Amino acid sequence: MRDPHRPEPLSANLDGAAVLAAWERFVRGEDQVPDVRPLVAISWHRCREQYRVDPHLTEAPVAVAELDHTPERDVVFTELGFRAASVAHEVGSLGGVVTVADAKGRIVAEWGDQATLARAGDSNLAPWFCWSECAVGTNGMGTALETHGPVPIRGAEHWCQAFHNWVCAGIAVRDVVTREPIAVLSICCWRSQLPASTESWLANAATMTQYPLKRRARDSGAELVAAYTQARARSGTALAAVDTAGKVVIADDMASVLLGVPARTPAVDPTLRWNPGLPELITAARYATGQAAHNPDWVGSTQIFAHLADEPTSISIRPVFSSGHLIGNLVSFGASDGVRLPRTEETAHPRAQPRRLVAVRDNRLVLLRLPEVSFAESRGNDVWLSTDQGRLRAASPSLDKLDSELADSGFLRVHRRYVVNLSRVREIERGLKGELSLVMDDRTNEMVPVSRRNAPAVRRALDI
Repeated sequence: MRDPHRPEPLSANLDGAAVLAAWERFVRGEDQVPDVRPLVAISWHRCREQYRVDPHLTEAPVAVAELDHTPERDVVFTELGFRAASVAHEVGSLGGVVTVADAKGRIVAEWGDQATLARAGDSNLAPWFCWSECAVGTNGMGTALETHGPVPIRGAEHWCQAFHNWVCAGIAVRDVVTREPIAVLSICCWRSQLPASTESWLANAATMTQYPLKRRARDSGAELVAAYTQARARSGTALAAVDTAGKVVIADDMASVLLGVPARTPAVDPTLRWNPGLPELITAARYATGQAAHNPDWVGSTQIFAHLADEPTSISIRPVFSSGHLIGNLVSFGASDGVRLPRTEETAHPRAQPRRLVAVRDNRLVLLRLPEVSFAESRGNDVWLSTDQGRLRAASPSLDKLDSELADSGFLRVHRRYVVNLSRVREIERGLKGELSLVMDDRTNEMVPVSRRNAPAVRRALDI
């Protein structure tokens, strides 16, 4: 099932004994893992430092029941079940099993030959048990939920020693709007290699499963535009419609200026919607989603820092439903209708400030103290860190995620592509048109541009 034009994964050529030796060192507390793929090394770091999973765990825990039944979930599970059943015989003949699990890593269905299913049951690799990373550490299903694309985990790459005889690969199917996982499809084999086509088959299965989700999202986008049009006819305030992820679907002239997006241009397709780069708006949209799930008539209000504004702007946020399904929110600027949203610190889950940032150099995991990092830059699909040890690729999959993790640690988003360590700003340069650039305190005195929308926050943070 493998695409011959795709390069062979690095781990396919690694010595299993070298990976096992690296696992033993890492479990003892060492950080250098030169013989381990970066994806696996980063997962191990999460398991040891964040989730604190016992590497000597011998079986997965029982899944905890939660109420998360949605139509999207039903569609995805049905489609994945069909695709899993279609290859069950082929995989079973190789001594393997195919599983479908939910967004929390809880297995809901499994296919394979009876002997392998019985062996899998010894480790609770079976329905009713949880295989998220926080439950059992690095594994095909759990690690796929933490990243994007097909994820193969071979032998000693598993965090728990009891699972070292398994070779697994998984892929998460994600909501096309929020990018949150809905389910995960996985193939696992006992003491044998996965079929050569496993990764490409998983990728194709996820793509095909997302087609109906994309159609539904486009329909919801059109319905959100219709709701905006009706509200705009009877509203005198600046108005915008955002989806459940806080991305802009359409905005009027005034709202477009405040959000920094094109005016009166519908973005029905979820892949074409605009990210306004306003974390407070995203937080409000997500909070509204949670409140609307319990009370469809809920309306809230808060204040956010909009673009080109030195002072916070009041907004009112009203959820929009279609056939009982939440599709987004209408945001009115300059209004304060509805229940006042709690402050961000009141709604956020408590989390410890990161002690170190994780980066990758070749196949090595590099743990950085925060003062060592000058700034982070998004380039293509990667995030790069400018550090005292040189330029390193960050383990974080996105600049948005890194920005969220470092928000309370003296770092600030100054541009859609840059997050800077404020303590490492050496000089501030003003351009001919008033634009700002930050001269960083590093070996080359690199300059980081400040976007117009982020300039007020930079001035407040640096007291200029």
